[in-house]
Amino acid sequence: MQIDSSIFKAYDIRGVVDKTLTFEAARAVGQALGSLAREKNISTLCVGRDGRLSGPKLSEALIEGITDMGVNVKSIGMTPTPVLYFATFLTETGSGVAVTGSHNPPEYNGLKMMMGKDTLYGDGIQDLRHRIEAGITVSEQKGTVEEIDVVTPYLKKITDDVKLARPIKVAIDCGNGVTGPIAMELFKRLGCEVTPLYTEIDGHFPNHHPDPSKPANLKDLIETVKNTDVELGLAFDGDGDRLGVVTKSGQIIYPDRQIMLFAADILKHNPGAPIIYDVKCTRRLVPWIKEHGGVPTICRTGHSLVKAKLKETQAPFAGEMSGHLFFNDKRWPGFDDGLYAGARILEILSRCPNPSEVLEALPTAVNTPELHIEMAEGENKRFVEKLQKQLHFDDATDVITIDGIRVEWNDGFALARSSNTTPVVVLRLEGDTPEALERIKTRFAEALKQVDPNVKLPF
Repeated sequence: MQIDSSIFKAYDIRGVVDKTLTFEAARAVGQALGSLAREKNISTLCVGRDGRLSGPKLSEALIEGITDMGVNVKSIGMTPTPVLYFATFLTETGSGVAVTGSHNPPEYNGLKMMMGKDTLYGDGIQDLRHRIEAGITVSEQKGTVEEIDVVTPYLKKITDDVKLARPIKVAIDCGNGVTGPIAMELFKRLGCEVTPLYTEIDGHFPNHHPDPSKPANLKDLIETVKNTDVELGLAFDGDGDRLGVVTKSGQIIYPDRQIMLFAADILKHNPGAPIIYDVKCTRRLVPWIKEHGGVPTICRTGHSLVKAKLKETQAPFAGEMSGHLFFNDKRWPGFDDGLYAGARILEILSRCPNPSEVLEALPTAVNTPELHIEMAEGENKRFVEKLQKQLHFDDATDVITIDGIRVEWNDGFALARSSNTTPVVVLRLEGDTPEALERIKTRFAEALKQVDPNVKLPF
C-alpha cells in the first residue's frame, strides 16, 4: 500500500486529515504497529485520543489495523496524551498510541507511539513506513478491544502523591484542548480555587490556539491573572503534555526557568544527580544546577530524544524549552505531563506566601524568542552541517555541536540548529545584558554570512 510519506515525521506521525493523513493510512499504521508488537511479543496496545473532530474515526481505523494483526487493544477513550502514557504503565503493556494533533491547527491530527516502554521516533517511525510499503499480511485471528477507565487511577495517583501546603487560587487556560475537564477536576481535588478559561473541549479551538509556548496564546490568561485575585496562571497545550506558567504581574515563566524551580526541589532528595535540559535552554541553568548539587546535562532538542536521554542516564528530571517536563524521581514514571508538572509547581509554590515573587526571582537573561530561517526541504540540514564544519569561534568559551551549533561566550550564547519537523533553521540567542545580546547577534550574523552571504537572517 502506498501512503503519503510526508506524514512520517521525526517524533510522530502527523498530517492533514483526509489529505495526507487518511483513515486508510491510520489503519495501515495500526497494522504496522501490530506487526511490530507481535515481533516483540507484545500482546496488547493502549489507544487514546485527544479532542479533535477527526479523533473518533481515526482512532477507530487505527484500532482496526492493530486488531487485524491479532493484537489486543485497551481503549481509554478521549484523554490527554499523558493519560495514555500512564495507561501503558498501569496496564504494564509499556505500549500504546495517542491519536493527537498536539498543538497543530484543527485540520491536523497524528499519532504519538510507545512500544515496549520506548517512544518510537526517527528510524523507528520510518520502519513503520517501510513495513506498510512492503505489504503486511494480516492475522487470521483478530485481536480484542476492551474499554477501560484510566482517568480515575490517574487522578488518584497524582492526588495521592502531590500535597499542597495551603490552598492556591489558580487560573487555568486549556485552550479548548482535551485537558479541560481533567484539569478542572485535578486542581480542585488538590485544594485549589480554580478560575477556568476555555476548559470546554472544542476541536475548532475557537478562542486561541492551544500552544502555551506562543505569548499571543497567553494573553487572556495574563489578563485574568493580573485583574482578578488569582495567584498564578497555568496553561496547557492541545493534548496536555506541555505546561505554560504566568505570574501575577503578567510575566511568562518560560520552561527553562521552570526547570530551575523543579531542579532545586528534586535535587534536595537526589544530590549529585544529572538534570537534563535541551540546547535551546538558557545558559543560566548550568550554574543554577551546580549550585543546587546537580550535574547539568545538555541534550538534543525533541521530546523523544530527551526521553531517550532520560532512560540512558536515569536522571530524576529532564526538561526542554518547548515545555515538555519529565519527572523520573520515583514519584512519577518518567514521561512528560503538563498536568502533573502543574501539580508539582503548585506543590512547591504553596510553601511560599507569594508564588509570583518566587518565580520572578529565578535567574533570567535577555534573549530572543525562537527565530526561524525558512529554507527548501532538506536545505536546512545541509546549511547546519556547513556551519558545524566551517565555523570557528576563537573568542568563545565553548562550542557545542550535539544538535546544530551552540556557541557559548562568558556573557551569552547563540544557537543554530535544524528543525526535525519543518524545513527551517532554528535560531536562539541570549545575553546577560541587552548590550551583550546585541554584540552576540552581530558576531553570529557575521559568522552565518560567511557560510552563506545570501542567507536572510530574522534578527
